[in-house]
Amino acid sequence: MTKTPAVSLPALPAVLLSIVSVQAGAALAKGLFPLLGAATTASLRIGLSALVLLVVVRPRLGRMRPAQWRAVVPYGLALGLMNLLFYCALSRVPLGLAVTVEFIGPLGLALAGARRWMDVAWAVLAGAGICLIALWSHHGIDGLGLVFALAAGGCWATYIVLSRRTAAVLPGQQGVAVGMLVALLPVLPVGVASGGFSLVNPHLLLLGALLALFSSVLPFSLELHALRTMPTRTFSILMSLEPVAAALSGGLLLHEQLTAGQWLAVACIVAASVGATQTAKRTAPLAAGE
Repeated sequence: MTKTPAVSLPALPAVLLSIVSVQAGAALAKGLFPLLGAATTASLRIGLSALVLLVVVRPRLGRMRPAQWRAVVPYGLALGLMNLLFYCALSRVPLGLAVTVEFIGPLGLALAGARRWMDVAWAVLAGAGICLIALWSHHGIDGLGLVFALAAGGCWATYIVLSRRTAAVLPGQQGVAVGMLVALLPVLPVGVASGGFSLVNPHLLLLGALLALFSSVLPFSLELHALRTMPTRTFSILMSLEPVAAALSGGLLLHEQLTAGQWLAVACIVAASVGATQTAKRTAPLAAGE
């Protein structure tokens, strides 16, 4: 008796669902900040994500070689700092703004070493978006929040570079599972010091589990599924829609409305990212950031 094949989600809907899941998770996280604080929320998300991935993937930690640890430790540290800094930014500025500024990191990585005039044009367009963002800090937008988002973007670019090295020595989801465990190292002490864990109850723990599901477990699974059949360049272009999805999510779920000028800045960053992806040499895709 033959088995009925399982219904497989096509690559395009999988990526779009991943984007929606990430931004819904970010909105959920921001709802937890008044109760737990950004650092404790980040610790809860990463800790529960690591627990799920360790149970599902079951990496053999005791059998890992020194070369694998040398690759996965900096990768995990970058992952943890990226999430902590992004949540610190998210606690101070609107979701759409935080993701747009953070996206400057991987965009800068894509434009690094650009030599063609089209690449310079995309850099100028991104610079225009950055200038518009800088103007926001003088109109009620928290400047420190923008600094946190920019630092998270730098960690995101570092994470992308290190993820390629980790994937070369740890196959499949093993690198992600071990990396998520390492990511707790820079985040958990800050979360504990903030005192938010004393307020955790079963209800908040359930919300933390949903946060881990929406922000880490589901997006990683969907993206790995999509990349089995989708060209990496197409994947990267779709990932460039993250700032738009974040702004829409912030408006729908958090009632954070951006002004026309702020939407223009988002459009500049997104257009520069799409353009740079279209004209760049074929490289690995952008990895999920926040």
